[in-house]
Amino acid sequence: MANKKIVIIGGPSTGKTTIIEHLESMGELCLHEISRQVTLEAQQEGISQLFLEDPLLFSRKLIEGRIAQHTNANNISSARVFFDRGIPDVIAYMDYANESYPSEFTKACETYRYDSIFLLPPWEDIHKTDNERYESFDQAQRIHHHLYETYTNLGYHCIEVPFGNVEKRSNFILENILSV
Repeated sequence: MANKKIVIIGGPSTGKTTIIEHLESMGELCLHEISRQVTLEAQQEGISQLFLEDPLLFSRKLIEGRIAQHTNANNISSARVFFDRGIPDVIAYMDYANESYPSEFTKACETYRYDSIFLLPPWEDIHKTDNERYESFDQAQRIHHHLYETYTNLGYHCIEVPFGNVEKRSNFILENILSV
């Protein structure tokens, strides 16, 4: 029997990674975000912000990495697998940046499906920028809108996770997986 693939999405500084790490500490199987890794590799090659300098190349690397995560999850003997972002995030970010992308991106979103989508809203109290996260809070709100629209247009129902501490948010997700 295939495992449930559960994606946690949201713009920058919404608490995704904190929740993923907390779920992992509770014994859940979690696959981590790969965009920071792609960004750091580009910086080692002298490219400050690959998404800003070559959005299509950056996005191709993300699509490839997220397809690999999705495919590898099929070989994991666990009832469910959590993903820190999904393949459709790439399209949402490209739309946010008003960049065009090949039809293969949309095809990947249609081919590699997830079972549940949990959307974390922008949270100004925890918003911060750093070396890899450069978006302002206003930009984070626009990204949130694009994420919601992209997943909805692909036929997903996004379950919005309310604000709260990591335990409450994680428990909300776990309780709502059971009802999906």
